[in-house]
Amino acid sequence: MEGGTRVKARIEGLPKGKHGFHVHIWGNLEGGCLSAGGHFNPFGKTHGGPEDEERHVGDMGNIESDGKLAVLDYVDKQISLVGEHTIIGRSVVIHEGEDDLGKGGHEDSKTTGHAGARLGCGVIGLSGPFKK
Repeated sequence: MEGGTRVKARIEGLPKGKHGFHVHIWGNLEGGCLSAGGHFNPFGKTHGGPEDEERHVGDMGNIESDGKLAVLDYVDKQISLVGEHTIIGRSVVIHEGEDDLGKGGHEDSKTTGHAGARLGCGVIGLSGPFKK
């Protein structure tokens, strides 16, 4: 992918601070956010940050909340909306704590970013244009 995929998020009500933000394997939320499986990692890489070459495709780093609103807007060079490794039909998960981007030295830094429990999630899908 040459240009990348623009990722935009606007989330209200998150506790103040940074929260891990990832694409997870499954779009199945029947059992809550735990049904989403692990991070989307089709190439078998270790966990990293959104700018890192060595990272899961689903590693989008952190979204930061001021206690009322969290906004994210960037271009991701590994996420795709088409092809064999599309994120359509998968899920996005927001975690309780900050993602250490694989650099924290914790036992789970290289797998989950030590971001903690799952606070919220949703299925990634398509929708038509917004009309008033």
